[in-house]
Amino acid sequence: MMILPQLPLYAIAIICGLLSFFVTRFSMPRIIKKLENANIVGKDIHKSWKPIVAEMGGFGILFGFIIGIFSGIYMHDILAYPLCVVLIVILLVGIIGIVDDLLALSSKEKFFLLFLAGLPLIWAAPSNVGILYLITIPIALSIGSNLTNMLAGLNGIESGLGIISMTSLTIACIILGKYDVTIISMSMLGALVAFLYFNRYPAKIFPGDTGTLIIGAAIVSIAFIGRVKLIALIVLMPNIIDAALKFYSAGVMNRSQQKPTQLNDEGKLVRPETGFKSLIRLILRKPIAEKDAVRIIWGIGIVFGIIGILVALIMPGMLENQTLMNFLQIKEMFYHI
Repeated sequence: MMILPQLPLYAIAIICGLLSFFVTRFSMPRIIKKLENANIVGKDIHKSWKPIVAEMGGFGILFGFIIGIFSGIYMHDILAYPLCVVLIVILLVGIIGIVDDLLALSSKEKFFLLFLAGLPLIWAAPSNVGILYLITIPIALSIGSNLTNMLAGLNGIESGLGIISMTSLTIACIILGKYDVTIISMSMLGALVAFLYFNRYPAKIFPGDTGTLIIGAAIVSIAFIGRVKLIALIVLMPNIIDAALKFYSAGVMNRSQQKPTQLNDEGKLVRPETGFKSLIRLILRKPIAEKDAVRIIWGIGIVFGIIGILVALIMPGMLENQTLMNFLQIKEMFYHI
């Protein structure tokens, strides 16, 4: 029985988003102060004056998201099961992010731990799918979390891209009538919007792996529970392009092997003459201010976000195409392997 049956799902999603926003917005100043007092800080190397900034700000995102999801569970207990599964997954990924921020896990350790964190998501999978489909779920979560963790390092870039992804997924899910997963996307969206206020240039706090990993985990959770995997893949394209460039140029890198983007005498970003390729370095064909570089990356994210929304708009019509229907039937067969 629903606790608040008079509220439609979209209204519940909006309430969850607002609650997560206000919780994160009003908790961040205290979190920043606590982190600074605990000396959990880092140097902002992309500014000439090298300010000291609080790290592990993902605590605030995680806190807001938890309150948002708990509110959704309270207001619509029929969805309590999948929402609880997502909450468990995001909490586990957040814990891994905390450990990574403090102990600097290797790439293999992080991938394996994130795989384990994604296993509970199998509980929310359809009952008629096969073992191959089930195994892909934690693998996808591990990959997705790492993708949003890799395209990072500039003020506001991670939280901004997360906002763009969550907005696109929310709109796409509304178009497709998948209002249940908008509770997840709106809860993360509200927290990220509030966090960006403190993370934008000049940043007062960095998200750390605590924040960046849970963004990818939320996207993958929405993709599988809402069955919007294609749209999720599209909105993650900036991260995928960045990861492909890095892997192509340098293979799998540990944090100690990564060389930061450099500053010139004017305080603008320039790419090093040697080192790995990345999406950020791809746009640094000439010196660019950090704020402008972030806006360009956001612009790329917006383009793919719009494409994801357009795919959602044309998807109902695509399902009437016989050739596509035959393809989808073949795809459904793989779900049962």
